[in-house]
Amino acid sequence: MLDTDLTALLLTIKLAVITSLLLLFICFPIAWLLSNYQGRFKAYFEAIIALPLVLPPTLLGFYLLVAFSPNSMLGQFWQSVTGQQLAFSFSGIVLGSLIYSLPFVMQPLLIGFKQINAHYNQAAIALGFSAKKRFFFLLIPLLKSTILSAFALGFAHTLGEFGLVLMIGGNIPGETQVVSIALYDHVESLNYQAAHESNHRPLPCQDVSLITSINNNLQ
Repeated sequence: MLDTDLTALLLTIKLAVITSLLLLFICFPIAWLLSNYQGRFKAYFEAIIALPLVLPPTLLGFYLLVAFSPNSMLGQFWQSVTGQQLAFSFSGIVLGSLIYSLPFVMQPLLIGFKQINAHYNQAAIALGFSAKKRFFFLLIPLLKSTILSAFALGFAHTLGEFGLVLMIGGNIPGETQVVSIALYDHVESLNYQAAHESNHRPLPCQDVSLITSINNNLQ
């Protein structure tokens, strides 16, 4: 294994873990609010959340690159706070991955919340459980499989990102070069053996994530 390939693999796993964990914290309260919201704009909110599923990754990556550029308000704010530019950085591809993988974490959580029997919550309130206790001792245990499934789907999807990461982060070894981009580099240089090896390294992680998600959905 080339050192650059190992670095790309570790960077890809790091990106997938950070993205999936952050999305769980972001999506959990939003999914809870949306599952209890019955207003006329509910379909619009769900459509906006699902939008990254139908947008071409390079198109989404291009507009995010424009938004992250040093000339944009977001890019300038980020640079003033951190002293680093957002585009072509690891932080930039994390933010891009949060948007791109959001539906894969949000949808299982939405389905999980909709399947929770409302009588459980009413019974907990009748027993004097505070909102904090209901969250930790009722919602979390009931949604344990759903949370694991959402994390697994977000993790597996982020592992396979290419176009979006390439547009936002470029191809900087150790900073933004993930496995899919390293694979592209090998193919471009006609090094098919290295490309073949790079292609198989993330597969075990993706297989385990998908199997975990499917098993939890069947329970």
